Amino acid sequence: MGEKAVSCVLFADRHHCLTEGVRDLLATVFSTVVMVADEASLLEGAARLQPQVAVVDLSLCHGWSLGWVPRLHARCPHMRVIVVSVHDERSVRRTVMEAGVDGFVLKRDIATGLLPAIESALAGQEVARP
Repeated sequence: MGEKAVSCVLFADRHHCLTEGVRDLLATVFSTVVMVADEASLLEGAARLQPQVAVVDLSLCHGWSLGWVPRLHARCPHMRVIVVSVHDERSVRRTVMEAGVDGFVLKRDIATGLLPAIESALAGQEVARP
């Protein structure tokens, strides 16, 4: 990805201890990084900002509800969605990908896997890392 080639990313995570590091990582590529901490803010921010990418923590909604995925796509049909999670079970990855997201990255691999996953998603490739 070229330096700051993509203008806006929306990052949704309830865990403040992780958000600053991920924000800094995303800021190396995106000129605007908007951080939200709940589902309502994710949906409203996506509709208002029309970002190219949303990076969403699987635990954003209690019970791993993925009902936000179709609502997010309805508001931003061209936006790419990457889910990050601490859960590395294949069944979790499969469920997330079947919900219609473009990529899945384990939180332990964010430093090395998130930007390549975003690049792949923007290129129209589905990705689950690892």
